[in-house]
Amino acid sequence: MTATYNIYCDESCHLEHDHQGIMVLGAIWCPLEKAREITLGIRQIKSRHSLRPDFEIKWTKVSPSKVKFYLDIIDFFFDEKDLHFRALIVPDKTELNHKAFGQSHDDWYFKMYFDMLKVIFRPEARYRIYLDIKDTRSAPKVAKLRDVLCNNLYDFSREIIERIQTVRSHEVEQLALADLLVGAVAYANRGLSGSSAKKRLVERMRQRSNYRLTLTTLLQEDKVNLFRWQAMETQA
Repeated sequence: MTATYNIYCDESCHLEHDHQGIMVLGAIWCPLEKAREITLGIRQIKSRHSLRPDFEIKWTKVSPSKVKFYLDIIDFFFDEKDLHFRALIVPDKTELNHKAFGQSHDDWYFKMYFDMLKVIFRPEARYRIYLDIKDTRSAPKVAKLRDVLCNNLYDFSREIIERIQTVRSHEVEQLALADLLVGAVAYANRGLSGSSAKKRLVERMRQRSNYRLTLTTLLQEDKVNLFRWQAMETQA
C-alpha cells in the first residue's frame, strides 16, 4: 500500500527587499494517518495550559508568560516519532546576484523550495503539501511551485505530489508548529538575543536535537534536518 504524507511548509524573511539578510524555508511532515492524532495532541497541551483550542501558535507571539507552553510544544515535537522537520537556511540574501544567473528572485526562491523539499520525497510515496496563506500571490505561487516540484521529480503524471494548497496557519496545528520551528532556526541564525523567552526555545531545540541549528546536518537526519545553503558567487 502506498504511503501518503502531509507536508506543512512555512518561511521566514523570504522577500527580496525585506531588509533582512537571512532567509529560512522549513517544513514539518508526518504520515497522513497520524495527522489527526498529532492535532489532538497539540490541542491537549493547549488545554493543559488553559488555552483555547484556537489559540494560535506563532513565533512572533512567543512571550515570557507563554514560554512554558511553547517549551511543551517543542518537547511534543521531539517526543512524537512521526513528526519530522527540515529547513533550508540562506545566510545572506544580499550576496545573491540573480542577473549573473539569468533568473529573477522568484525563480531562485522556487529553486530553494525544491532544494528544501527534495530530501523529504521518496518516489514510492505520495505527498500532500500545505502552505500558509501570506499574500494575494498565493494562487500563482502554488501553481508555480507544483510545476517546479513535479518537473524536478520527473513526476509528469503528477502522482507523487497529490496536491499543493494554501491554508490558514491558525487553523492547522502542524503548520503553526512549522512556523514555530522555522522562527527558532531563523532566530538562532540571526544571532538574536533580545527575547529571553525565544532564547529559551532556541536552547531547548538545540538540546533536544543535539545541533547548533546554524550548520548543515547529515543528509539522512530525519528529525531535524538542516541545510545551510551558500551562493555560488560566495564560494572560493
